[in-house]
Amino acid sequence: MAEPVLHKLTLDNGLRVVLAPDRSAPVVGVSVHYDVGFRSEPEGRTGFAHLFEHLMFQGSESLEKLAHFRHVQGSGGSFNGSTHPDYTDYFEVLPSAALERALFLEADRMRAPKLTAENLANQIDVVKEEIRLNVLNRPYGGFPWILLPPVLYDTFPNAHNGYGDFTDLEQASLEDCAAFFDTYYAPANAVLTVAGDIEVDRARELIEKHFGDVPARPRPERPSFAEPRPTSEIRETHVDPHAPLPALAVGYRMPDPVGEIDAYLAHLVLASVLVDGDGSRLQQRLVHGEPLVTDINAGAGLFGPFEARDPDTFSITAMHTPDVGVDSILGAVDEELESLAAQPPTSDELARVTARWSAMLHAEHDRLVNRTLGFGSFELLYGDAALMHQVADRIAAVTADEVSHAAKGLRPDSRAVLLVEPAQGGTQ
Repeated sequence: MAEPVLHKLTLDNGLRVVLAPDRSAPVVGVSVHYDVGFRSEPEGRTGFAHLFEHLMFQGSESLEKLAHFRHVQGSGGSFNGSTHPDYTDYFEVLPSAALERALFLEADRMRAPKLTAENLANQIDVVKEEIRLNVLNRPYGGFPWILLPPVLYDTFPNAHNGYGDFTDLEQASLEDCAAFFDTYYAPANAVLTVAGDIEVDRARELIEKHFGDVPARPRPERPSFAEPRPTSEIRETHVDPHAPLPALAVGYRMPDPVGEIDAYLAHLVLASVLVDGDGSRLQQRLVHGEPLVTDINAGAGLFGPFEARDPDTFSITAMHTPDVGVDSILGAVDEELESLAAQPPTSDELARVTARWSAMLHAEHDRLVNRTLGFGSFELLYGDAALMHQVADRIAAVTADEVSHAAKGLRPDSRAVLLVEPAQGGTQ
């Protein structure tokens, strides 16, 4: 699809706005990204950012509980929210005739969500049930995004469990909620994105009408989450009572996703060279060749690329049979990385990988919801919503030497290794 012309403005209360008109279909997407994720939640309140995301759907001072659901679905639309390391997003996709409804709903809860003891207790129970379902009672639950960070990182923001500890969740109070809202849910700490079938001047009028009187509050200072890289290999073991096979995750630190974006993109290409498709380096050697593993993956960012600021994680994960030793797998991974560091990937290998990236990104951005969320997150993290449509070309421009340089940085003496063992016991 053609790259849209973006229009940006900032309201008097500090709210940043991105408008991305596309009149090809009578649909609009509305999203609000708040500059707070689980790395910003208070120590002793693990899971609080995600819990607060749930509370934002529990009504407001002017709308009763479930009204948001009813108004969006009654317009033929869909909605959701999600919590990430460095931001929390909320969105609606609706027929374009319902644009004002979506803007009213988002402005309404930005102004005053309904924070009550009943809502808090109910959503604590909901989040705890999510954790049981997705982590505690599932094979490889939390692998690797919950289990690997405390091995690779030392500080609370980077190492703690963003889903939350039951004790911390149960101790959350209404005072905690009010303080979190007042600090992080200020208009100046948010980006509003409206994409799709809009007339720009009319959209501006509606945005000013609904968001212009949301009270201004200071934008919180964003701390640095920087910490030193490991100076040796660190290993830890996690026993998983539901896992049928042993698994391992290897974590490395990456270049700054924002300040060193080209080096960061080279790591995305490196991950694809290693594991993307049957012809990739690690698939060929570890799955089809020796074989040492039953499954292997690699990626930039534990939630995917462009999800976090610095520091971010490059990970390699694998599952294997109990008779295969971890050191043989790690040795093979190291050899393949050393090979790429010494001899860059071929032009055919690089072209195949970058073509897949381009096709995937274009297919992803073809969906209005993904474009809306992408513009918002790139504006929030990078200060440049238009970068979303430049990423495919910038990945295509990554050179073989840049991929080789990225491989050189993934060293065995500066990594975390997480071993997952079935409860019955393993060979490691």
